[in-house]
Amino acid sequence: MAQEITKDPYNFDFISIREDYDEKSLKDALMDNITKFLLELGKGFAFVGREYKLPIDGTEEFIDLLFYHLHLHCYVVVEVKVVPFTSRDIGQVGTYVNIVDDLIRTDIDAKTIGLIICKSKNNVLAKYAVNSSKEPIGISSYELSRLLPAEYKDSLPTIEEIEQELGES
Repeated sequence: MAQEITKDPYNFDFISIREDYDEKSLKDALMDNITKFLLELGKGFAFVGREYKLPIDGTEEFIDLLFYHLHLHCYVVVEVKVVPFTSRDIGQVGTYVNIVDDLIRTDIDAKTIGLIICKSKNNVLAKYAVNSSKEPIGISSYELSRLLPAEYKDSLPTIEEIEQELGES
């Protein structure tokens, strides 16, 4: 079911980001373009939160992005990776799926689904990793073609600087 609701690859050409981007920069860009991101995810996705806090017995875990799928009536845990997929990612997402099922999901909700969106993946490794988990987890890569050279980073104004300049006009 997890693979059925996912695309592979996702196309993130609606964002502009520097070449040497990190995970925070990618998530910031996706959130700055949340409407386009929701359209790319597909029908039925509703945004619940970013860095969604899960309190666990004196500690905290944070889900990159949490969605609710309106047609499947379930939560969707999304982890964004700026590196290639590793089998360890399955354990992280599987843990988050179990926590959401235990702490957030209600009796009217279906089982939570996990989705790993990574820079690239080896399809054979991904298949074995998914088959090793009892949790419904999908793995997709993403494409990103609008990369700004790193040296432009400091020469371009930030969103805040543009907004400030426009506000003063």
